[in-house]
Amino acid sequence: MLSKQKLARINELARKAKQSRLTEEEAREQTLLRKEYLETFRSSMLNTLEGVTIVDPNGKDVTPEKLKQYKNRKKLH
Repeated sequence: MLSKQKLARINELARKAKQSRLTEEEAREQTLLRKEYLETFRSSMLNTLEGVTIVDPNGKDVTPEKLKQYKNRKKLH
């Protein structure tokens, strides 16, 4: 999970970019922070999906095959 300070900095840079131009250093910082945020988000989403099983109203497991394959790969490692 990204720290509150980093999230605040992402938002601060976004606000500044809307109002005026970012310096080259700020633009690089923003790019790195956004990259870190996306990596954290994706990792969190994958962890969430690992615990998901989709069941239709009849009780049949209709979890997408791609997700089932991903779960099986994770179990083997």
